[in-house]
Amino acid sequence: MTSPTIDAAAAGTWKLGDLTVNRIGFGTMRLPQTGEAFAPGAAPRDRDQALAVLRRAVELGVNHLDTAAFYFSSLRSANELINQALAPYSDDLVIATKVGPGRDPSGRWLPHATPGQLRGQVEENLRQLGRDHLDVVNLRIVGTDSVAERFGALAELREAGLIRHLGLSNIHRHQLAEAQAIAPVVCVQNMYGIGASPQERELVDLCGEQGIAFVPFYSIAGTAREAGAIAGDSGEVHAVARARQVSAAQIRLAWTLHQGAHVLAIPGTGDPDHLAENVAAGSLRLSGEELAALDSADR
Repeated sequence: MTSPTIDAAAAGTWKLGDLTVNRIGFGTMRLPQTGEAFAPGAAPRDRDQALAVLRRAVELGVNHLDTAAFYFSSLRSANELINQALAPYSDDLVIATKVGPGRDPSGRWLPHATPGQLRGQVEENLRQLGRDHLDVVNLRIVGTDSVAERFGALAELREAGLIRHLGLSNIHRHQLAEAQAIAPVVCVQNMYGIGASPQERELVDLCGEQGIAFVPFYSIAGTAREAGAIAGDSGEVHAVARARQVSAAQIRLAWTLHQGAHVLAIPGTGDPDHLAENVAAGSLRLSGEELAALDSADR
């Protein structure tokens, strides 16, 4: 007997500004290549498979895609795959991208963009995606220095109509307040998952208090980061997964969504079976006992 297909709507919804999204989204970092993202010489993913995964994600109710112009391999670009697979875009599809980092054609990382260079990165995303505006642009930060000039440059592009909403990525608490003094912030993307520190939790709670979406990255991979899903999951994660007869990755996603109604998930994969599993994780409702066990687990 075939199991019923679970739609992304099972996870519930949240708003990025005035844009309603299902809380289970899709991250495109892994689409351009197989294996570890950004690894030198990574093999490009089969184009037809990448396009099929994107189309299947939308069929499963995913309406929040996370991407960036620096997500590319030697032959594949996440933005251009999105364009080919999904354009013309449906009215309810929200595409969030990131600016700040950059890579040269060989894949080598470049210094983060200056305020004056951010417009070029925004225009690059517009061109690759085939759009006249970007739904959400997240400013990716490294370090603890001021974000005012860079966020201010993006706020000007928002006023000009090139960007609808602004967010922040990889930030500290004081940087959120600094950005909010310049323009509204609809989402924060930071690393977060099982085993997160109390300090990391504080930012999740702060976003919830202010109605800001918190969009964790590496919620499945954890400290493995670009390398992908954790091979040696903790005993607590495996125990809950076995009892539920689901994968450890699904338990990690379910735990993430239980951290607050404002917490979204953007798991990425190039595998259609893993995609369906990730979306189905949005329907899992963990008990207080299960959550307590997972809260004690190591990252």
